[in-house]
Amino acid sequence: MWAASDEALLAGLATGDADAIAAFVRRFQRRVFGLAMAITGDQGQAEDVAQEAFARAWRHAQAYDVRRGPVAAWLLAITRNLAIDSVRLRKAEPLDPESLLALGIPEPGAGPDERAIAGEDIDRLRRAIALLPEDQKRALVLAAFYGRTAREISDSEQVPLGTAKTRIRAAMIKLRSALEVKGERSDLR
Repeated sequence: MWAASDEALLAGLATGDADAIAAFVRRFQRRVFGLAMAITGDQGQAEDVAQEAFARAWRHAQAYDVRRGPVAAWLLAITRNLAIDSVRLRKAEPLDPESLLALGIPEPGAGPDERAIAGEDIDRLRRAIALLPEDQKRALVLAAFYGRTAREISDSEQVPLGTAKTRIRAAMIKLRSALEVKGERSDLR
């Protein structure tokens, strides 16, 4: 069964063939786990995502359509979606915005000049964020650094959805204004 095509293994998975299932998992386990790990950043969470990806592939194997792409792409799309959902569902772990700003590290390949410029930009950003009211600072950090939606911020901060949206927007407007270079308009408008 090792030399079987991906499609043949998936067909065996759909019928419950134990050899096909084992070969299917062996063939894709590293890619599935690797993608889950890259997205979640947590080994335990990545293992759960990988396990669920294989279970979902088994449950939906008959729905696979070869015309829509290769089996590997189909399975990795399932994995990606599950991993993103898993990260979104993980409870927000509030972090002090100042500690996040302390992580402002230039890209690894940056030269000394780029590092100096990045350092200046990071310092400007730190100062601008430090001037924000605490509620706006938290909303901005949760949205920008943790990728939380306004709804998720509303739930975690226990405020109405409109309030969460207003806090994010107000923080972004204040940051844009604080970071604009005099005499130069931002292209972000």
